[in-house]
Amino acid sequence: MFCLTATSLSAFGSTTTITDIQGSSWHSPLFGQTHSVMGVVTAKAKNGFWIVGEKSDDVRISNGLYIYTNKAFEIVNAVAVGDSISVNGTVAEYRPFDNPNSLFLTELVDPTLPVVLSSGNPVTPVVLGRDRRPPTQYLSALDVGEDGFLAVPNNSSRIEEENAALQPDKYGLDFWESLEGQLVTIPKPVALGFQLDGGFWVHGDWEVTGKNERGGLTLNFGPDGIPDGNPEAIRLGRPIAEGQKNPLPALGVQLTDITGVVTYTNGFYHVLPLEAPEVLSRPDPTVPPTTLTNEHGSLDDACTITFGDYNVENLTPTSGHRAKVAKHIVDYLKTPDILFLQEIQDDSGGKEDGVVTANLTLSNLVKEIVKQGGVTYSYESINPVNGKDGGEPGGNIRTAFLYRPEVLKLVKGVAGGSLDPVEVGGEPGHPKLNFNPVRIDPKNIAWNATRKPLVAHWETKSGAELFTVNLHLSSKKGSSTQGDARPPVNAPIENRTKQVASVAGFIKDLLTVDPDANIIVAGDFNEFVQTRSVYQPLSGLLVDVDDAAGVPEYERYSYIFDQNSQQLDHAFISRVLERRRAEFEHIHVNTWSPSLAARKPDHDPAVGRVRLC
Repeated sequence: MFCLTATSLSAFGSTTTITDIQGSSWHSPLFGQTHSVMGVVTAKAKNGFWIVGEKSDDVRISNGLYIYTNKAFEIVNAVAVGDSISVNGTVAEYRPFDNPNSLFLTELVDPTLPVVLSSGNPVTPVVLGRDRRPPTQYLSALDVGEDGFLAVPNNSSRIEEENAALQPDKYGLDFWESLEGQLVTIPKPVALGFQLDGGFWVHGDWEVTGKNERGGLTLNFGPDGIPDGNPEAIRLGRPIAEGQKNPLPALGVQLTDITGVVTYTNGFYHVLPLEAPEVLSRPDPTVPPTTLTNEHGSLDDACTITFGDYNVENLTPTSGHRAKVAKHIVDYLKTPDILFLQEIQDDSGGKEDGVVTANLTLSNLVKEIVKQGGVTYSYESINPVNGKDGGEPGGNIRTAFLYRPEVLKLVKGVAGGSLDPVEVGGEPGHPKLNFNPVRIDPKNIAWNATRKPLVAHWETKSGAELFTVNLHLSSKKGSSTQGDARPPVNAPIENRTKQVASVAGFIKDLLTVDPDANIIVAGDFNEFVQTRSVYQPLSGLLVDVDDAAGVPEYERYSYIFDQNSQQLDHAFISRVLERRRAEFEHIHVNTWSPSLAARKPDHDPAVGRVRLC
């Protein structure tokens, strides 16, 4: 780790205010200079302490400052909270060596021994929601494009290079930067997810957007159609008080008021609590099962099918969470007629031994479902080429279908191989596939090191036909939503865009032969629908089933990451299925888990019901 410093012009400068040091932009206007400052100590840490000075009338300028020292025993022990002090040091901008996407933190480094002017002075925090209120939609002025912080191209500008004047009334990053080093209180905090690295995200008693019924903040579209990344949320760091730890939170957990200092670390703004908060209440742990079932007891039922979608997180023949997955399928998904599964590993799991078959993995899951009181499923998948589909090395993850043979059967055909691409033929109104099941475009470089989509053509007892595509697009990698790169890095977005285009090409071929074909495309897209550039190839071909079913916008989530309840798993249907009243439900068995340790797998499943005739 390092500090950006410069050779000072003099050993001691004139007394300077903290607001002079902080300034109204991202970098201190006094960077590299040595100055004496006065302030009241608000909090102490192992390697420094925070002070607060006179407040500016300009809300862009913080009056808090962190004093960092490598002589902690001598310097930190010389002061107490409430001391009014004078201290001399060099103005620095700090970020770690190993995180070039981190924003800089303004500090005073190499301080002299502080001079205590008085003690017992009152320390009054800024009460968030009363004294200052965070903006609720935009993260940064540099997130240009119709998709805001999700726009492409990514990483087209950098905050620290622009060093623009702060706009804390409009942009979330600017707001938290304008409070850097200050003592704040978060009243009535609500946890937005699980604890990770000792901290977690919260919002307090202030205006928020995207509030879902559980208490989280869902990634959504703002009133102007630009994605809303919920900049009003703030991450709690580890408590400053020695020996204390934060409680283990979950989505919607309510906590006691939190007072702490605002800082920037590990790619995010944090409030470091003076003391760990306590849990006041936890949400009801009951997860409602789906209401979308199908008894298949009438002709109408014969035209209706239920489908489920579930990323089962690296399932192997011996996975400890297999029983939990099976229980979810039986008790919460109510054994849908067909299941779209992702992350099915081969029969040797993560061993790099050349094994690519997954019959044992799938048959063990089928047996476990029966053991849990469910139906006996059949299954279909296509083995990948060893080591070519990404995921855990040796695991050869792939997508697979489980289906109820008394409800659905594959239209007669020969199964395709690892590298056989799908082709659509047939007569007008009656599409046929060259293989069944088969993969889409497996030799296309867009699918390198990624799961190839699995296609199947089905028929019900009533003669209705259905085409399904099971997806698992390239895994999401990138930078912090509160990092230097703007818009944040969202890799490999180019691949996911080409992959969706590849799938859209197949869908277009199907609809050309039969404009009324029954089609379901579902799986782990590893992308939000708010990243509209990725989904543009599907526009006009398929309909988001959440829209078709009228699922409330803020209840559309299958995963929790950072501040957002978010949706990576989606289902799209053909317009003919939309016209016949599609239904869809998210089953929050994992996002509503009481702790991170209890969550397994890491995605929520979903259930839909559509009418094929």
